[in-house]
Amino acid sequence: MAAAGAPDGMEEPGMDTEAETVATEAPPRPVNCLEAEAAAGAAAEDSGTARGSLQPAPAQPPGDPAAQASVSNGEDAGGGAGRELVDLKIIWNKTKHDVKFPLDSTGSELKQKIHSITGLPPAMQKVMYKGLVPEDKTLREIKVTSGAKIMVVGSTINDVLAVNTPKDAAQQDAKAEENKKEPLCRQKQHRKVLDKGKPEDVMPSVKGAQERLPTVPLSGMYNKSGGKVRLTFKLEQDQLWIGTKERTEKLPMGSIKNVVSEPIEGHEDYHMMAFQLGPTEASYYWVYWVPTQYVDAIKDTVLGKWQYF
Repeated sequence: MAAAGAPDGMEEPGMDTEAETVATEAPPRPVNCLEAEAAAGAAAEDSGTARGSLQPAPAQPPGDPAAQASVSNGEDAGGGAGRELVDLKIIWNKTKHDVKFPLDSTGSELKQKIHSITGLPPAMQKVMYKGLVPEDKTLREIKVTSGAKIMVVGSTINDVLAVNTPKDAAQQDAKAEENKKEPLCRQKQHRKVLDKGKPEDVMPSVKGAQERLPTVPLSGMYNKSGGKVRLTFKLEQDQLWIGTKERTEKLPMGSIKNVVSEPIEGHEDYHMMAFQLGPTEASYYWVYWVPTQYVDAIKDTVLGKWQYF
């Protein structure tokens, strides 16, 4: 007898689905010993894989490009991340340094970088790129491009000490040697002039006296070649005229670096005197038989103290 409410030959809704479910959910079949062992081995392998995934990854070798990608080449620590870099060739003391540096860094920061590379203190650096690099402007502002050459001039503290120390020692040695030197009037180069004797027409001397310059030229003296020479002091023109038979040299007194003198041995009332016309002693212009009473006045006049007389 058919179920009530369902016509003959028709099934109630859901009956096909239930049938299919029953069909697919077949009871498990018995498992033999070999299949059980294989399943246990696969489970152990999966467990080992899961544990391995929790261990830290091995460190990358130093040569690995991936490890080096996080380190900037020549970049300031912590200053290059996310900043546009520019390739620079820093040249100092004939040595080139290839550096990557942030384009928006200032000249002052560049000096700090140069200090870290060369040991040259920023205060002693002169950094040039198309002129002097300003400390308060960025490399972008002064239009630095990739591959630009940055010239650096300056000396390290050690270089300065290495140069100055021998120089100081040499000066001390020279001074000690000078103290040991024989008097100028005994040296051969001067002796040949002094051996000619005192000129007959030399101006008279007054030993132990100091006088102002005379109103007439000082004459009757010898120069290094043994020729006659006269000195004329043109105070209104601030010039010293050195006259010989051949010509007269008109020298601005400001151009004369120094005046040295020494009494002539055996004739201490006369001096030999040199006017330094250049940077070294080789530029001395020597005059012999200068009356002693005028020596101080000549030095003061030439070296800028004439106005007190």
